[in-house]
Amino acid sequence: MPALTLREILALDPVRAAEPELLAGHTALDRPVRWVHSSEVYEGANFLDGGELLLTNGFGLTDPDEETRRRYVRELAARGAAGLAVEVGRSLPVMPAEVVDEARRRGLPLLAMHRVVPFVRITEAANRAIVARGLSGRSVVRPWGDDHTAALLADLADRAALNQPEVEARAALAGFHPGPGARLIGVSLHGTREVSAVDRVLRPLGGAGVLRAAFPGDVLALLSLPGGRTGDPVKAVQEAFRTTASPGLTVAVGHAVSGSDGWLRWSDTLRAARTTLELALTVPAAEPAGPQGPLVTSSRALALERELTRGGVDANRDRLAALVQHTLGPLLTWEASHSSELVRTLETHLRNGCSPTRTAALLHIGRQSLYQRLERIESLLGLDIDDPDLLGELLTATCAHRVVQGPAGARDRHPYDSPPRGNDRPQRSRTRPTREPPSAMSPDSSR
Repeated sequence: MPALTLREILALDPVRAAEPELLAGHTALDRPVRWVHSSEVYEGANFLDGGELLLTNGFGLTDPDEETRRRYVRELAARGAAGLAVEVGRSLPVMPAEVVDEARRRGLPLLAMHRVVPFVRITEAANRAIVARGLSGRSVVRPWGDDHTAALLADLADRAALNQPEVEARAALAGFHPGPGARLIGVSLHGTREVSAVDRVLRPLGGAGVLRAAFPGDVLALLSLPGGRTGDPVKAVQEAFRTTASPGLTVAVGHAVSGSDGWLRWSDTLRAARTTLELALTVPAAEPAGPQGPLVTSSRALALERELTRGGVDANRDRLAALVQHTLGPLLTWEASHSSELVRTLETHLRNGCSPTRTAALLHIGRQSLYQRLERIESLLGLDIDDPDLLGELLTATCAHRVVQGPAGARDRHPYDSPPRGNDRPQRSRTRPTREPPSAMSPDSSR
């Protein structure tokens, strides 16, 4: 199917409402229009790639002399513009004669729009029509066939060259209309190719809209939560998946963005969901696994892992291994010769606000056993792990340790090539803080 022509653009209602008068380029009305842009700057030709219809209120043509105006038209024609539409009557009372003459010389369609119509209405209608024509006539077979929703999600996730009118037009064609104040959240699922896994969360989320499609290896979705909804939208989406998703699924939820923030933010939350899913599948979890069910995590839950692995896990492995060795070397030496979970214990303790009660419960040990492990950790490191100044360093190192470990199948090898060098930190005498009394849980021996 041929592309939308300038003649067809002129037939659209918002364009007709502007009462366009064709002053030049009568023989070029059937040239294809790739996109419709608006620009009020004189150097508008610099932003064109060819095939665009340029809308302007004429402000850039009010001050320049005759030769400058002619050059403006020549540059548009040289860039392959499909046409120039100028609003007359406000900034520009009448169309300058030299502009008309130069457009005729260059064969450039020149339109004088005699009524004021917001350019956004024209660009929205025209670009939506262009996208619709392009999708219905797509000749290149993409991996997802004729699934236009999948094509849009893939372009957003890959941050393809897009613009806001195009994204909105393609989303509207897929029935996705984020309302005022809507919050958008990207989601990526592994373990199914059924989009029904996403559809099931819509009811508990109350009126959420969705773009979703299946891809090789996962299902990708963009959820739109109504603007009037209260509470944390990310937690709401996580809870909806926990209660509806099947056991064995891994679900990664991106961060919430405003539907009015623009397509780059839409892309951000989808990309965050996908990178989070990759980490959830390749990096051991920070805390012991819970009851059987779907693994539902979020970009905020794996924020530290995502920061440590920018550019990929493999690209950062050596750097992170050195960080772990420097910070946790004595613990690694101990664990190499003992059946121990000191690093895991330390991270769980730090992630839970250094609360012995919660840490012991998550590790399924008694508090007395936890105290013994913590004493051992502090003795080996020569540090007080409750020191607030050490929280960031120790938590980063324990997180990096999990990243370096990799999947369960890769943990048989020692991830640190160089032998531990001992603790280069100065030993500090300190008074031990008073611990909470042991709980009624049966203690086990320190490992």
